[in-house]
Amino acid sequence: MKIAMLAPIAWRTPPRHYGPWELVTSLLTEALAARGIDVTLFATLDSLTGAKLDGIVPAPYSEDPSIDAKVWEFRHLAYLFERAGRFDLIHNQADFPAHAFARLVDTPIVTTIHGFSSDRILPMYAPFQDSVHYVAISEADRHPGLRYAATIHHGIPVDDFRFHSRGSDDLLFFGRIHPDKGAKEAIAAARASHRALDLYGIVQDRQYHEREVLSANDGVNIRFHGTVGGERRLRALGSARALLHLINFDEPFGLSVVEAMASGTPVIASGRGSMPELIEHGRNGFLVDTPAQAVAAIERVGDLDRAAIRGSVARRFGVDRMADDYIALYRAILGA
Repeated sequence: MKIAMLAPIAWRTPPRHYGPWELVTSLLTEALAARGIDVTLFATLDSLTGAKLDGIVPAPYSEDPSIDAKVWEFRHLAYLFERAGRFDLIHNQADFPAHAFARLVDTPIVTTIHGFSSDRILPMYAPFQDSVHYVAISEADRHPGLRYAATIHHGIPVDDFRFHSRGSDDLLFFGRIHPDKGAKEAIAAARASHRALDLYGIVQDRQYHEREVLSANDGVNIRFHGTVGGERRLRALGSARALLHLINFDEPFGLSVVEAMASGTPVIASGRGSMPELIEHGRNGFLVDTPAQAVAAIERVGDLDRAAIRGSVARRFGVDRMADDYIALYRAILGA
């Protein structure tokens, strides 16, 4: 089985800091390669992989201002699809632009939909569902107007996340600084519970960041750190009393949620989108609907078993389970 893995080019694969699509693409690529599957990763040329790396894009457009996103995205796609005949299957992790090439090649295509953002993108999905096999990353993110080949939850390398048996008294926010992700709500909950809050994330809405985060950032009780990677990231995820994920949109998955739980940190999340699929209420975290419920949950998380929280992720969200699910899908498609 020869697989062409098409990565996005916004960030390097794997990303240095932020880049959830690139991270999942990397995790799956490495897991497939470790199983002896012949995988070629089409990504930016500074990407790192144990599989074969191929491509034409010199650097990620979010990191190098000389890279025009639209121009290089289509060069990236054209470069892969000109070579489509070399592969048994193309796995597209780079959203709908690849569908423009779907009927021009005979190679089967799988598209992982990393969050169905709105009905406005349907014209590049619905007409191609007879040519492309769609994968949802949660049951909640399935669009009723599309046919799906499978729902496959993301997986993470659980052993890479250091278990913290105690945590601390402080709270954690980990995600994009954008109204959708609920930094404002996390700050309010931390203040109401009289606990400190550490916020980590890339700024996607500068006005919101200045109005809601920087104005509260006193360096003592509310502390904004920006993006973080490596050892600092692992320590941040594991050393908190709880991760606050008080989102204002239907989260398609939520990598930081399972990463925190893999470290033993419980999650307090709004019960929207995929959160009920990830969080077992009262066991590895709490699902809440109101600010008052969030504050009450902050007090209750100390009663949860942090080892059991990590175990729930190892059982359900390991990278090996994700790889097994995709291999089963590839075989079903190629067998048919």
